[in-house]
Amino acid sequence: MQRLIFIGLILAMILGVAVGAFVYGDPGARMNAAAQRVAQFDTNGDQHLSEEEFNASRTGDSDFTFAQVDKNKNGFATAQEIEKTSTKSQTDMASYFKILSDIFLRLIKMIVAPLVLTTLTVGIAHLGGGAAVGRIGARTMAWFVTASLCSLGLGLVMVNALQPGVNFPVTLDTAVADISTVSTGTFSLAEFITHVFPTSIADAMVKNEILQIVVISLFFGVALQALGTKAGKVTEMMEQVAFLMLKVTGYVMMAAPFAVFGAIAYTVSLQGLGVIVDYSRLVGSFFVALFILWGVLVLAGFLVLGPRVFRLLWDVRAPGLIAFATASSEAAYPRLLEQLERHGVANRVVSFVLPLGYSFNLDGSMMYCTFAVMFIAQAMGIHLDIGQQVGMLLLLMVTSKGIAGVPRASLVVISATLPAMGMKPEWIALVLAVDAFMDMGRTATNVIGNSIAAAVVAKWEGLLSDPRKDTPVIEAVLGSGESDGSAAQKV
Repeated sequence: MQRLIFIGLILAMILGVAVGAFVYGDPGARMNAAAQRVAQFDTNGDQHLSEEEFNASRTGDSDFTFAQVDKNKNGFATAQEIEKTSTKSQTDMASYFKILSDIFLRLIKMIVAPLVLTTLTVGIAHLGGGAAVGRIGARTMAWFVTASLCSLGLGLVMVNALQPGVNFPVTLDTAVADISTVSTGTFSLAEFITHVFPTSIADAMVKNEILQIVVISLFFGVALQALGTKAGKVTEMMEQVAFLMLKVTGYVMMAAPFAVFGAIAYTVSLQGLGVIVDYSRLVGSFFVALFILWGVLVLAGFLVLGPRVFRLLWDVRAPGLIAFATASSEAAYPRLLEQLERHGVANRVVSFVLPLGYSFNLDGSMMYCTFAVMFIAQAMGIHLDIGQQVGMLLLLMVTSKGIAGVPRASLVVISATLPAMGMKPEWIALVLAVDAFMDMGRTATNVIGNSIAAAVVAKWEGLLSDPRKDTPVIEAVLGSGESDGSAAQKV
C-alpha cells in the first residue's frame, strides 16, 4: 500500500500540473490580449490603465474588477497584472480542485489532535521517569537550536553569495501580488509564552493547538508514570486509542493522491507556470539553498546514524511528497509519525520529538525568512551591514518560534521583521507571487529536518531499533503497509 500511495502521489503531481496549465491557458495569448486591452483604452499613453480607463474596458459584470487587478495597490493596472488576474472561469474551476485538498486537510485536522495527545501521553508514560523526559527534552531542544542557527545562517550566507535581488527585473509597481492577504501583526514573546499553556483541554483539542496539546500530554504522561499500576488500564486504553487513530490515518492517507492533485491543479490554475519563469532567479536561488541545507542536514544525520540516514530519507519519501504538494506540514504529520516508527524510531521518542519539531524545528521556513528579507533588501537597494544581518538572524531565531500553527507563518514573520530592518511591510509583495511554490520546498524541508532530528535523538537514547530484526510495534498492529501483491509474494 505504501508503494501504491507513493506512485499515486507522483502521478497526481504530474496530472495536477497538466490540468492546471490547461485551465490557466496559453500565457502568450493571455499576455497579447492584455496588451491589446491596455493599448486600446490607454488614453494618455502611459502604458497602463487608470481605474477610470480600466472600468471603460470592462466587458460586463463577469469581467474582473479594478480592485482585483490592482493587487499591489499602486493605483493603475498593467498588462502584466491583467494577464495574471484570474478570470471567473479560472476561479470557478480552481475552486473545484480545491475541494479535494480541503477535504483531505479537514480529515487530517480531525485526527491530528487525538493522535498527538494519545501517542505523546503513552510515550511519556513508558519513558520510565521524569529524568528520562528531561534528558530527551534537553537533547531535542539542543538539536533544534543548533539546526535553527544553521538554517538561518546558511540562508544568510547563500543569499549574500547568490545575490538574487540585485538588479531584479520585478519592481513593486510590476509585482503581481495581493499584499492584503498577509498578516502584519507584531510578535509578542510574552503572548507566545502564555499561549503555550492551555486554559481548557477541550479548547486546545478543538482548535488543534499542538503546543498546548503537548503541555497537556506532558502532564498526563508524568501523572500516569507516578500512578504506575494504579492507572495501568488508563495507559492501556490510551495506547489502544493511539493505534486506532493510526489505523484511521491509514484510511485517510488513501485519499492523499487526490488531495495532491487538487492542491497542485489549484495553484497552477490560478497562477500558471509562467510566474516561475518571471521569478526564476529568486526561485532557483532559493531551491539551490534548500538543496544545500538538505546536504547539511543529511551530513549531520550521517555523523550520528551512519549510512542508515539514507534509508531514513527513503522511508519518509511519501510524507515528504505530501508536504511538498499540499505545502502543509500538518498534512504530513500522521503519515510521518507512522513511517518513523516503521523505520525503528521508538514511539516514546517520535511522539515526543515530532510535535515539538513542528513548532521549534522548521528548518526550511527559517532559511526562507533570512533569504526573503535579504532578497527584498537587495531588490530595493537597501544595504544591511554585517551587524544588522547578525541582529536580524537573532531576531528571527526568536520570532520564528512564536508563530506555530499560523497559516503561511513565514510571511507573518517576514512582514514583522522588515520594519525592524528599516523596510516597509508592503515590500513583501516582491516575493508573494511565487511564495506558494517556494512554500512547497520549505515545507518538505521541515519534514526532512524533523525526521532526522527524531532518528538522531532516538539513537542517542538507544531507542533506534533495526526493523529487520525487531518488528516495530506499529507494524505488528497495523501490518507492514506493503501492497497485497508484495505480501502474497513473501508467503
